[in-house]
Amino acid sequence: MKKILLLSIVATTLLTRCGNKAQENATTEQASVAAIDTTLLFFGDTITQDLAVPVTELAAKMKGKDSLKIKVTGVIEEVCQKKGCWMNIAIDNNQSMRVRFKDYGFFMPKDAAGKTVIIEGLAFNDTTSVETLKHFAADAGKSKDEIKKITEPEINIGFEANGVIIKK
Repeated sequence: MKKILLLSIVATTLLTRCGNKAQENATTEQASVAAIDTTLLFFGDTITQDLAVPVTELAAKMKGKDSLKIKVTGVIEEVCQKKGCWMNIAIDNNQSMRVRFKDYGFFMPKDAAGKTVIIEGLAFNDTTSVETLKHFAADAGKSKDEIKKITEPEINIGFEANGVIIKK
């Protein structure tokens, strides 16, 4: 009888402790979920917002260089409407930078135009062929007449992003 009583006390103690531990774990998980910043969307490699340079300063930083590893922030002008496989970011009033994604490994939400973005990767001097410009125009949903007007290649800054943060 003493053995049964002792066994019963040990079993009750273990069950009580396990229940408390499970409750502690649930509370810890809830706290970590609450700590996630829901105002940011992350794509590709994990990057931070630290040390991001305004995209308006990129041309000056590129001066005399063919390419530059950098983190920049700007506003998305346009996103590929077929599947989000590229985006344009305004550099200044009349120039944009086409951003593609490393190894075609991730895509942007098609409704991200107008949102602030932080991108990290490789900026480079780029010549975009007429054929590629027409392809991008078709992806962006431009009309056939608008596409026919593309007759010259563009020389501009391109960007291959390995990580992206979009501020909601």
